[in-house]
Amino acid sequence: MMGEQTREGGGTTMPGRDQEPGSYYVGVDVGTGSVRAALVDQRGILLAFADQPINQWEPQFNHHEQSSEDIWAACCVVTKQVVQGIDVNQIRGLGFDATCSLVVLDKQFRPLPVNHEGDPRRNIIMWLDHRAVSQVHRINETKHSVLRCVGGVMSVEMQAPKLLWLKENLRETCWDKAGHFFDLPDFLSWKATGVSARKEDVLEIQHVFVSGDVGDG
Repeated sequence: MMGEQTREGGGTTMPGRDQEPGSYYVGVDVGTGSVRAALVDQRGILLAFADQPINQWEPQFNHHEQSSEDIWAACCVVTKQVVQGIDVNQIRGLGFDATCSLVVLDKQFRPLPVNHEGDPRRNIIMWLDHRAVSQVHRINETKHSVLRCVGGVMSVEMQAPKLLWLKENLRETCWDKAGHFFDLPDFLSWKATGVSARKEDVLEIQHVFVSGDVGDG
C-alpha cells in the first residue's frame, strides 16, 4: 500500500506513526495459516502490522493438528515487531482472537499429543478437524436438552465431540494425562497473563458446559 514502510526485523509501519499518541493497543489474530498483529492508537488508527506463518499437520484424512508452542512463538514474533520503538508503558491493552481449536495440556501445562503417533508438539485439534464424526452423531442422537444451547444440533467442529474422540481413542497417551483443555483464545490469554479463566460463552457453546439446570426434556 502507498505510504507503508517495511521495518528492519519485519512488520509494516503505517503513515502517522510519528505523531506520538498517548496510548497504544495491540490486537493479535490467530488464523488457520498465520498469526497477525496490529498496533493502533487511542483513535483506532492502524500504526503497524505484522504477520507470521504457523505450522499445520494432516497425518490422515480429516485429522488437522497444530502446535500451541509454535502458535505462541509466532504471537511473540509479531507482537515484538509491531511495538518496536514504542514505550511499553504507553501500551494500555492486548487482545487475542483465534480459531475455535482445542488445545490439550497436562496437569503441569505441558503439551499432550492429540495424535496416534504420540507427538506432543501436535497438541491442538484444529477447528476444521472432522475426526469426531461418529462421536457427534451419537451426541446428537441423545436429543439431550443441553443441545438447545447450540441450536438443537451439535457440529463436529465443536469441542465436545473432539473431547469424546480423545477419550475413546487416546485414553492412555492423552485423556488420562490431561489437566487442561483450552479453546485457543483462552490458551493465549493464559499464556499472556498466567490466568487460566475461561470465557463463559466459549464454555457454553464450544464445550456445552452450562451452569445451572437446563432440564431433561
